[in-house]
Amino acid sequence: MTDLEKAIGSKVYLGSYQDFYAIEYNDCVSDLLLIEEVQKLDEYNQHLKTTRFQHSINVSYYSYLVCKFLHCDYRSAARAGLLHDLFLYDWRVDKQPEGNHAVAHPIVALRNAQKAVTLNKIEQDAIVKHMWPLTFVPPRYKESFVVSMMDKYCAGLEVAEGLWQKLYDKRRKHRKVATGDAN
Repeated sequence: MTDLEKAIGSKVYLGSYQDFYAIEYNDCVSDLLLIEEVQKLDEYNQHLKTTRFQHSINVSYYSYLVCKFLHCDYRSAARAGLLHDLFLYDWRVDKQPEGNHAVAHPIVALRNAQKAVTLNKIEQDAIVKHMWPLTFVPPRYKESFVVSMMDKYCAGLEVAEGLWQKLYDKRRKHRKVATGDAN
C-alpha cells in the first residue's frame, strides 16, 4: 500500500496515530486506500512532479477539512476527493474514445469508482462534476462544490511547487557550474 505522508502545504502527517484530524481523515478513506486502482494512481504524474495519487490525497484531505469546518458531509467529500481522478492512463499521451479529457475524465473516474466501491449520491455528483465549470452542469451538493474548488486549489499549489522546484534546481545547477563544484 502507498504510504500516506502529508497533503501539500499541510503540517499534518496523515499516517499519524496521535493527530485527531489524521485519524478521522483515515477513518473516512482507509478502505479506499486498499483498492488496487487507487494505489496505481501513484504511477501517473498529474501536475509536474506531483503524482495523481498525491494530488488525490491533497484534494481529499482539504475537501475533508473544509467540509468539516462548514458542518457538511466531510466523509463523502474526502472519499469523492480521493476518487475524483480515478483513471489509469496518461492523458497527455493516450487519447480516450470519450473525447476531450477535461470533460470526459470525470465520467471515466466515476465509472471506475463505481466498479470498485458503492458510492452515495454526494460522492457520485462530486466525482462527475469536479471539473465544473467545464462540465457545464454545476455541482448539486455543497460537498461537490468544495471538491471542485479544492481540486483547483491543489492543482495551483502543485504547479507552483513544481515550478519553484525547477527554478531552484536550475539555480543550484548554475551555481555548481560557476563555482566548478562537480558534486
